[in-house]
Amino acid sequence: MKVKNRYMKRSKISEAKFRAILRLFAIDLTARQISDITRINRNTINRIFKAIRSRIVEYCEQENPLTGEIEVDESWFGGHQKGPRGRGALKKKIVFGILSRGGNIYTKIVNDCSKSTLHTIIVKKVVPCSKIISDEWKGYYGLAELGYNHECKIKHSEGQYVSGTSHINGIEGFWGLAKVRLAKFRGMNHNTFSLHLKECEFRFNNRTFDLYKILLRLFKENPLI
Repeated sequence: MKVKNRYMKRSKISEAKFRAILRLFAIDLTARQISDITRINRNTINRIFKAIRSRIVEYCEQENPLTGEIEVDESWFGGHQKGPRGRGALKKKIVFGILSRGGNIYTKIVNDCSKSTLHTIIVKKVVPCSKIISDEWKGYYGLAELGYNHECKIKHSEGQYVSGTSHINGIEGFWGLAKVRLAKFRGMNHNTFSLHLKECEFRFNNRTFDLYKILLRLFKENPLI
């Protein structure tokens, strides 16, 4: 039976219940917790969550390119697994991040950290002439030739993380926040990792705003399916 709900097409739950679910999602409760509170079947909550997160991915990908002082870095996600760490890690998701200091972050799951891969994303998501700060990884070589003011002074291989005002502490702080948040799910399907990653990005970029109101407006303009 179809129920009138201006935020979801072909919905079987009322608008009031959807708003209640969305409000609890905004404060970052899990599907299990929300199911217990609302007494709505957990499978239904999971389907709604997937639709919400899919729309968040679309929203994040449409954000404007970043500008100003930019930090770039990569991180590996996938729990505690035996084997190589860092850029040689096995069976882990590689995530490339671009952070505008004091502003937003953009994340992208990549297959490798090659120069070609990283440069392609940077050119698409960073405004030309911006200042980019990175570590010494060879994948960042040549950014100056693309029109960026590139500083490569962070030498992790020598145990260095700050060089004067040159550092990537901001983006490394985001990696820490994202990993702590994702750990609460106690294991995650690799097929849905991208949705959770973009949710972390969305929450970080809107950290000073009311997420509930942002999501409500977003779904009112373009209802979920």
